[in-house]
Amino acid sequence: MRFTGDYTAKTDAKGRVFLPAPLRKVLEAAECTELVLRKDLFQPCLVLYPRILWDDMLDELGERLNRWNGQHQQVIRQFVADAEPMELDSNGRLLINRGKLEFAHITTDVRFLAVDDHIEIWDRLTLQQHLEQSEQILGNNVQQLMGGE
Repeated sequence: MRFTGDYTAKTDAKGRVFLPAPLRKVLEAAECTELVLRKDLFQPCLVLYPRILWDDMLDELGERLNRWNGQHQQVIRQFVADAEPMELDSNGRLLINRGKLEFAHITTDVRFLAVDDHIEIWDRLTLQQHLEQSEQILGNNVQQLMGGE
């Protein structure tokens, strides 16, 4: 399952937002109705995972952690504590709780950024600023990653 695109939307007063149709079509084609939403670990955005990807990530994390190590227990505890199971309502909307909206600085204008196998949910202006700042170094980073030097 791969997502592509950058889409805008608006939240309503209850925190509901329409998942853009092209993204819904990918989910429907994969017969994926269960999703997981959590705060991003590194950026002020939310991340929407198809449930199967979320489960794979938890399996991988579990393989790397020792359940008898207190620090490892805290890592998994914090990682899963913020996760929230989601399903689209009959109109194709997500209901995002107020705490997550505040974390991502989302008030009204939302951008859905498809990032391969998951979807990032950003405040429109925050993502615009983030992309403008990092655009200058994109070419150098890609060259280092793909060019070998």
